[in-house]
Amino acid sequence: MASTPAHSALTELKGQIPLIGLTGGIGSGKSVVAKRFAELGATVIDSDHIAHDITAPHGAAIAPILARFGPEFLAVDGSLDRAKMRRLAFNDPNALQSLEAITHPLIHAETLRQAYLAHQNGAQYLVFMVPLLVESGHWPQVIDHLVVVDCPPELQIARVMQRSSLGSSEIEQIMRKQALREDRLAAADTILLNDGSLDKLIPQIDALHQLILKNRFKSSNSA
Repeated sequence: MASTPAHSALTELKGQIPLIGLTGGIGSGKSVVAKRFAELGATVIDSDHIAHDITAPHGAAIAPILARFGPEFLAVDGSLDRAKMRRLAFNDPNALQSLEAITHPLIHAETLRQAYLAHQNGAQYLVFMVPLLVESGHWPQVIDHLVVVDCPPELQIARVMQRSSLGSSEIEQIMRKQALREDRLAAADTILLNDGSLDKLIPQIDALHQLILKNRFKSSNSA
């Protein structure tokens, strides 16, 4: 898969600042890990947050989405009706391709803007939180170190059901669209196991933080 201009531009930062990729399946705990990295001084660039911003009312993606899909895919406040679009995209590959053609360049451009701004402002290192990082084909060539947050699938489902209105079948459908757990783990440079309490997870993150600061990108996987 060819790299985008935004990803190619990000490679210019390699060697100047550590570039860390953070991913994991839905419900694995990526946001908790990202929050801890931020507390430790990293700059976290969250692709999901960017996606929400560009599909919020008056967001950069709203006009082209309206033109392509029609007003029925907008909520009352003018934002993207994410639930309705999710159902369409899961069942119609052409719709998904059209949506990604609108949103991905905007997400990539904002990611690049935030990355260079953080570097100019003296960030210790950058953490790119990307749910589909392994699947993308672009990111593995850009980052220095890939961190995968992992937990058993049944725990993923339980966590997502607790925080959202999604049912187990919908969550399983989302999981099937993501990389296989085994593929994510095989691609990882570091695995953060999040199958219990924060007391087990936080020390893993803190240890990795110290390794990143020392530019030791070939650490052994956490168990």
